[in-house]
Amino acid sequence: MFPTPTNEDFRLILDYSSDLHWMIDCASARVLYTSPAAGRKFGYGPEKSQAVADMLMHDLPARIARFEAGDESRRTLRRETELEGRSGGTIPVEIESTLVYADDGSLRLVGVVRDISERREQEAQQKRFVSMVSHEFRTPLSTIDGAIQRLEMTGDEADEATQKRYRKIATAVERLLGMIEEYLTPERLAAIGRKRQPNEISPEALLETVAEQARLRRGAVMLQIDGLPQWLRCDPQGLRLCLDILIDNAIKYSPDGSPITISGRRAADGGVELTVTDFGPPIPAEELPKVFDKGFRGAGVAQVPGSGLGLYMARSVVEVHGGTISVENIPESGKKFRIWLPLPV
Repeated sequence: MFPTPTNEDFRLILDYSSDLHWMIDCASARVLYTSPAAGRKFGYGPEKSQAVADMLMHDLPARIARFEAGDESRRTLRRETELEGRSGGTIPVEIESTLVYADDGSLRLVGVVRDISERREQEAQQKRFVSMVSHEFRTPLSTIDGAIQRLEMTGDEADEATQKRYRKIATAVERLLGMIEEYLTPERLAAIGRKRQPNEISPEALLETVAEQARLRRGAVMLQIDGLPQWLRCDPQGLRLCLDILIDNAIKYSPDGSPITISGRRAADGGVELTVTDFGPPIPAEELPKVFDKGFRGAGVAQVPGSGLGLYMARSVVEVHGGTISVENIPESGKKFRIWLPLPV
């Protein structure tokens, strides 16, 4: 059993937190407490406390009225704004405030101010990355789209088999361009893994679909399914994109005609395991830790066109779903890429 924390223990937690904690008396609008982070990060001494309190108590009377009338949605609120930092400039912050009754029955407003600079920077980097990926994909696809349309328009003398290949190419390009429009945007990727709608997909149906598409490019594609759940909660387009990237790499970096195995099963350590195995050359041991890094391309694949962004993007999507992606060399038989995703308890 842990000992019961004392008031002094709680004070230590507040004093050494990097967040700014505060308490205001609602009746008098008087600041009762601000934690030391107010001075360390924002340079707020006693002379500035009331100005901060006025900002924190924005729209408080109307909020109190609704709360005391039984509207519990007004008890705790969060909003984002910017505050002046100690060293000048502004700091983006999230302010969380909660209405609580003290032991004497008085109403207090307590809360925390969190520095969200790092989160904002990560969001900005993500948007820049997705914009770059969208451009990298869109440019060659647009070229292919224009070429295949011209072939279809001028290929009246082509035999039926050739015309079917034209249509397959055109359909694939349309699908990829549609995915870019609907999926590869900064706003769309930023939403994955956060306030995600309860989207679900049949993992078995997904694997069957990607295997069927892969067989259009490589005949020897084997599918192995064992004990998959009926439904998997995820972003369907995101997971499809990850598998497409792994299969595309397997086709590009393995000998023509060699088999590729796509498999799905419940993982021994819980969750779901989806794998793509090829019979291509192994990845050098010193490169294995780097294959998911942004822009990385191994020495052995430099002759194959690419940007080094596919596996990085796959890892980004898998990680925001709470999963992992890894790769291992299989002695004398190739390499295996593994996606692991959690299952709800």
